[in-house]
Amino acid sequence: MSQTFQAAPSTPLLAPYATLVAQSRGRLTPEPPSPTRSPFQRDRDRIIHSGGFRKLRNKTQVFIESEGDYYRTRLTHSLEVAQIARSIARTLRIDEDLAETIALSHDLGHTCFGHAGEDGLSAAMEPYGGFNHNEQTFRILTKLENRYAAFDGLNLTWETLEGVVKHNGPVDHRTILPTLRAFNQQWDLELTTYAGIEAQVAALSDDIAYNTHDIDDGHRAGFFRLEDLSELPLFGPSLEKARTRYPEAARERLMYEAVREVIGLMVDDVLQTTLGNLNALQPQSAEEIRYAAQATVGFSPAMARNVETLRAFLHARVYRHSRINQICTKARQIVGELFEFFREHPDCLPSSWFNAVEDCRDDELGKARIIADYIAGMTDRFAVQEYNKLFSTNAMV
Repeated sequence: MSQTFQAAPSTPLLAPYATLVAQSRGRLTPEPPSPTRSPFQRDRDRIIHSGGFRKLRNKTQVFIESEGDYYRTRLTHSLEVAQIARSIARTLRIDEDLAETIALSHDLGHTCFGHAGEDGLSAAMEPYGGFNHNEQTFRILTKLENRYAAFDGLNLTWETLEGVVKHNGPVDHRTILPTLRAFNQQWDLELTTYAGIEAQVAALSDDIAYNTHDIDDGHRAGFFRLEDLSELPLFGPSLEKARTRYPEAARERLMYEAVREVIGLMVDDVLQTTLGNLNALQPQSAEEIRYAAQATVGFSPAMARNVETLRAFLHARVYRHSRINQICTKARQIVGELFEFFREHPDCLPSSWFNAVEDCRDDELGKARIIADYIAGMTDRFAVQEYNKLFSTNAMV
């Protein structure tokens, strides 16, 4: 049975379409309310204190850790998404804590080495139902974090789990992934509707963060020059504006000024577009946002086209750069060979993981899933160390 949080009415400063904490559907395993924190604040704190969140500090965003100290990691990216989400949420008068919570948790399921690691694990898991980082995030939140005596996972509120699952939109029942399917039979997350407005804000904040900061990191890596951005929408005009205001500034400072400007332009566009959608919809509850015919939070058509142009630039000049391709090829090899090694030699797993495999020794799918969970939780550094330990003869000396 789920627990309904009993609290004083939410502050009147929140808009009627906000997710009101006093109306939370509670947690799957009932817990006494905190005397000092709202349920959404408590969710946020559980994520911050989780092992999965700490590991993000050594998981790739675009550049692996050995490439340099100043590139973004999954952890710093998640913090940047959360900051943008809180700013937008405050202006829209919705629950900042819930928006921040979903932003902080959205990348928990990413493997070591970013999307290359996911590709390697997806290929290895193809005979066993595949691998998806969104499903892995849900597994971490509901199964794999084993901190509490009373339950597996973090026992988050319905609203946080719903937001994590549906932040990119309704889930098609034909493509629902196994972990989510099993959980949804136990506690209905209403997968065919949109998420609450806070989750939609977190999703757009993710787009804003990576489309600007990946360009910043790509420039820092020397993949392109400032002049190469002159024809890009948003960045070209922003750089020109920065040069006019600060003609003597160093190129790195001009880049930073442009990134700040572009983030501001994107945030303003989301706010204006969303306020227009809210004015047309006139929602009087969070439920009306969920049951709307389309997403309420979004970019304007013009900004959406600009964002697609930025993505195309990033794919051409950063994500497919030869240096990144070399790293990604090695990453896929490391992840794939680790999976095959542990599948053939599960007794080389740490004892707790080996015991879990032994418990399902006649279930090949379950065994593969446990090995995938183990590898997905590795940081970049640990995956390289494990690979060298297992496959390098030098490690035996």
